[in-house]
Amino acid sequence: MDTARLAALIAATVTTGLMAGLFFAFDVSVMPALRRSDDRTLIQVMQRVNVAIVNGLFMTAFLGSLLLTALALVLYLASGAGSVAPPLIAALVAYALQLGVTGRINIPLNNALDAAGPVERIADPAAVRQAFEARWAAANRWRTLLCTIALGCLAWALVLGGRL
Repeated sequence: MDTARLAALIAATVTTGLMAGLFFAFDVSVMPALRRSDDRTLIQVMQRVNVAIVNGLFMTAFLGSLLLTALALVLYLASGAGSVAPPLIAALVAYALQLGVTGRINIPLNNALDAAGPVERIADPAAVRQAFEARWAAANRWRTLLCTIALGCLAWALVLGGRL
């Protein structure tokens, strides 16, 4: 049981760290680079990213973070190690909030960008960009913050779990 709960906690920490890093990379490099590009380039790159990112590795980390954190919480509670529960619950809540931001803001904006059609056929790329860029980037900053909070809570849980 000790090995399973620690493995779940480590896996939750790693997958959450991967997600925090992905969102952070968009905040500090991808979106600033695209901000300096023309409207059609931003639209085309983000349309391509939105297709490429839906793959097995991404989905494993994206959904696995939540599932592995929940599993770690259940395993620690079942073993009577309730002292690890508060940071695990906090991590679970922060990550679930990130999923909410993604589902309510980022995904609908991605879908609207896709619905605009091929970039070369968009009549007013400036309007498409204006409807997308600022809201998407702001929501992504929230995702970065929430995943980073979840990661910190999981690190705290690792410290507490290592004392058991």
